[in-house]
Amino acid sequence: MRIIRDTTYMSPTDRGATAAIGNFDGVHLGHQAILKIAAKAADAPLGVVTFDPHPREYFAPDAPPFRLMSPAAKANRLRNVGVERLYELSFDDRLASLSPEAFCSRLLVDRLGLVHVTVGADFCFGKKREGTVEMLKEYGAAMGFGVTSVDLIASQSSEVSSTQIRTALSEGRAEDAAAMLGHLHRIEGKVIRGEQRGRELGYPTANMSIDGLHPPKFGVYAVRAAVLTGPSKGTYDGVASLGVRPMFGENKPNLETFFFDFSGDLYGATISIALVSYLRPEAKFDDLDALIVQMDNDSAKARTILSDPAP
Repeated sequence: MRIIRDTTYMSPTDRGATAAIGNFDGVHLGHQAILKIAAKAADAPLGVVTFDPHPREYFAPDAPPFRLMSPAAKANRLRNVGVERLYELSFDDRLASLSPEAFCSRLLVDRLGLVHVTVGADFCFGKKREGTVEMLKEYGAAMGFGVTSVDLIASQSSEVSSTQIRTALSEGRAEDAAAMLGHLHRIEGKVIRGEQRGRELGYPTANMSIDGLHPPKFGVYAVRAAVLTGPSKGTYDGVASLGVRPMFGENKPNLETFFFDFSGDLYGATISIALVSYLRPEAKFDDLDALIVQMDNDSAKARTILSDPAP
């Protein structure tokens, strides 16, 4: 997959795609349905037009983090579902001020040269979100690109949306989030150096920041881990603690994962942690011995859950 961020120097081969437009946060089942339709809409490379920062971050920079995945994790997921061109465009004052007509003529036609666009039925575009799907179809007919709109899909009597997935994760319903995503929810990033308390307790962990991401419910999870870079590349089962570690005072939220049956150095490696099942909330224990007993129990429970191939 080619990632195009600067359209000024686009190769001619990067033009002429059939592209889905949207933020694709989570790359959930609704997004995947749009991509499948986009791929069939024209005999052309499959592309995605998305924006960074997310327009919601641009207009409300002080709002709580809401992203389900980082741009890098989103790119990895889009690559996995067959996207060939990712147009990751900078959302700035200039783009935000484009009228709906200019959005189509200057961006979709002049800069990207798209032959077909596919969007969700609720897609809005242009300054103040004034552009509608019907307007997009009118501009497409006049400017020479095709347009397909896709209705939202439903799961368990609710619309599949990033908002619904955030709600499920906030409530610790990892399985429900996975059902809407079509894949396990993953937190991806580099392993950072922690305070090494886990090593002292016999549970060395790979620590990750969750800055900028919507935080799932704090607590302990059974997880499946993928090491994406470094000499230990591969997949592993494990147990992870997500939160502020109340046993050791007030701390910045992070994710700490213990890999089962693993020996090696993961510092600086990029890893991806999939939340399979929520085990329990965070807790403060009377002493370290009680904490170790609970960690033993958590690991045993996680191993049992992960022994089922279904997760």
